[in-house]
Parts: sequence; structure tokens; C-alpha cells
Amino acid sequence: MGWMAPLRHRRANLVFLANHQEREPSMSEITTIGLDLAKHVFQVHGIDAEGTTVLRKRLRRGQVLAFFSRIPRCLVGLEACATAHYWARELAALGHEVRLMPAQYVKAYIKRNKNDAADAEAICEAVQRPTMRFVPVKTAEQQATQLLHRGREQLVRQRTMLVNALRAHLAEFGMVAAQGLRNGFGRKPRSAGSARGQALFRLPRRPSGRNARGATRSSAPDRAGCCCSDLARNQE
Repeated sequence: MGWMAPLRHRRANLVFLANHQEREPSMSEITTIGLDLAKHVFQVHGIDAEGTTVLRKRLRRGQVLAFFSRIPRCLVGLEACATAHYWARELAALGHEVRLMPAQYVKAYIKRNKNDAADAEAICEAVQRPTMRFVPVKTAEQQATQLLHRGREQLVRQRTMLVNALRAHLAEFGMVAAQGLRNGFGRKPRSAGSARGQALFRLPRRPSGRNARGATRSSAPDRAGCCCSDLARNQE
């Protein structure tokens, strides 16, 4: 008779544990995707028709279009933030249904601390709501026109800032100008001491000729002296 295991070992029951490792999700199961946009790393959250999470994935910028080209057509939700209209056009060209949502409406669906994974899950949840308000996707021509208007508005604001700063600087020397670009600088500003103000803001003429650079250097002290002498006469 050969060797036999002890009785306690023979009576032991074998227990098989189920493998709880996550399996690779099937692309055909994904029906809705929430995509959190970023500059370099994008977060993807996908669910199936029953609402079960089947995909959590991080994608680099160069992997986004390749990933969405491999999966079947589905609903993709995005926040209407920077670069959202560009990605919406690119994903729509691949056949997906893309919907943009205001970020303040998506914030209510975040369940835990704000991070990329939580944002993508909230986007995936919000895009399915029947009462959600969506933002129309702009074409490239519409964005180009908007860019021109915004650029002009920025130039107008910068011009207004310069005019206001110049008016404040002139007021320090007693020269008061009316508000408005045309009203303030289209006429001679009012000044309590106009002669002194003219002496302070008298600009030297630019020298001409071959020795313009040398003339500028040599005549700089003389011009400073002229300005000082004018100020002294005005004070007298």
C-alpha cells in the first residue's frame, strides 16, 4: 500500500474562487462615452445599454482619433470648453453622435472629488439626461468669424486702456482732457498752466542728414537745457 495523505488533508474541501480580474471590454458593448478633454491626456468613460461601466481609459492626444475610429458608432458627450468644437467635428466625421454641454450643467453629476475620471463619468451621465441643454457645434467658418470679432474687441479694449492711461498722466501735469477718444484728443486739452505744460511736453525734432546719430548725441544736452530754460521763464 502506497503513501496516503493525512485524514485532515483528505477531508479538506477544495474551494475555487472566481476570477475577479477585469476583462477587456468588447467594443460592441459601448453605447455612450463621456470624454474629458485636456491638452495632453484625455479620460474616456464608456457604458453599455444597461448603464454598466465597461470602459475606463486614459488616452494621449495622438491616440484619441485612432481609438474612436476602432469602435462602432455611439453617443459621445463633451463639455463645451476650449477645443471642444474641434474635437466634436473630428468625432462627428468618424460617424459618432457628438453632443456638447455647458460645464456648469455637468458639475451637478460629479459624485466624488473632482478629477479626470470623475469628470468623464459625470459627462457620460449628463449626456443621457432628457432635459439636458446642449450647445450646437460650430463649423470652422463660424469659429473663424468669431475669432475676428474677438480680436477686434481686444484691440478696442487695449486702445481704451491706453487713452485712459494717457489722460491720467496728463492730469498729473494739470492738463485735463474730456472723456472719449474723439472728445479728449481731437482738441487741445485744457490746462491751468498751459505754458508750463507745453514746455514739459515739448518733443525734440529728429535730426536729419548723414550725421543724424551723432547729431542726436551732441544735441541732447542742449535740448535738455532748452527745456529747463523754458520752465524757468514760465515760473518767473
